[in-house]
Amino acid sequence: MRFRQYGGDLSEVLLNLGLHDLHVALGGKMVPFAGYEMPVQYPAGVMKEHLHTRAAAGLFDVSHMGQVILRPKSSYEALALAFEALMPVDVLGLAEGRQRYGLFTNESGGILDDLMFANRGDHIFVVVNAACKTADIAHMRLYLGDEAEIIPVLDRGLLALQGPQAEAALARLLPEVVAMRFMDVAVLPWQGAELWISRSGYTGEDGFEISVPGAILLAFAEELLDQPEVMPIGLGARDSLRLEAGLCLYGHDIDTTTSPVEAGLTWAIQKARRAEGVREGGFPGETRILQELAEGPERLRVGLRPVGRGPMREHTDLFAEDGTPLGEVTSGGFGPSVEAPIAMGYVARAFAAIGTPLEGDVRGKRLAVNVVAMPFHPTTYKR
Repeated sequence: MRFRQYGGDLSEVLLNLGLHDLHVALGGKMVPFAGYEMPVQYPAGVMKEHLHTRAAAGLFDVSHMGQVILRPKSSYEALALAFEALMPVDVLGLAEGRQRYGLFTNESGGILDDLMFANRGDHIFVVVNAACKTADIAHMRLYLGDEAEIIPVLDRGLLALQGPQAEAALARLLPEVVAMRFMDVAVLPWQGAELWISRSGYTGEDGFEISVPGAILLAFAEELLDQPEVMPIGLGARDSLRLEAGLCLYGHDIDTTTSPVEAGLTWAIQKARRAEGVREGGFPGETRILQELAEGPERLRVGLRPVGRGPMREHTDLFAEDGTPLGEVTSGGFGPSVEAPIAMGYVARAFAAIGTPLEGDVRGKRLAVNVVAMPFHPTTYKR
């Protein structure tokens, strides 16, 4: 497997994760990613890591992502309303102890970043993408500074434990997690410290994301790795797992030119923020986004299955069978769980129906590819 999105070289000035020495000791192959030196795979290899996560449980170090606390200066309600003015998402209606997927948008309706945020009772906890976190924090300070203290969390790591046996492994350390459901959040004690836990992740599997104080990060990670179900997993399998789940990677499948509607993320726009909702509009890019919700966008993100065994990778141009240019692949590779090449990309709306035959230009040859439903592999979230 090639890792198109992992560029640069290790002579760059890179940040180390808190578990850097552990990754090296485990045989991790370290590569530059989003300004950090990170493990792309371990000795088992991407294929085995991917399949192990689908069958048991995989541990991912995602400490490069940005963790931020938004603490209200006046009231939680005022902060929630200010926060949802930055995105077409219902923040005010999110119940305490729950988490939601969000999207910062710009004035043209494009996506500045996708993120997760949780209602933690007296504050909002936000997790943003690593490559965008500096810009996101500046964005929040600019637009939320009157309503909130914006507090970057710099003394904690973030681990993702994913897979059908993740609950069993984590429950030996924290029995309370058994009661959690998909998108629940909780604060649980471990060795005298607080763990901030969400039942979520980006693999399509059941699992958890766990914010861990730096002082106990190594001890907690080693405890998890000592569980018989758990294997360390690198960036390579993280990418193939999220692709099989039909999930977007920021900077590839979504960016500042992509609207939430054409990206197929309309499920993230709750009724309250849509036309005739109780808090209709009022977010950046509302004209384009509400119009596309009503009339449909000019293009759509679709699932793609190349005919044959050859993958169609990012930037592969897509055409109608008569040669009309339609768009391009934004993510592509081999899906170990489905045992076939899979991809996502954007095409003109008239060609986005499931079953539509297309062609992809692979090294100058037009190869057949069909539009298919996503996800490519069923999700197993605990509802």
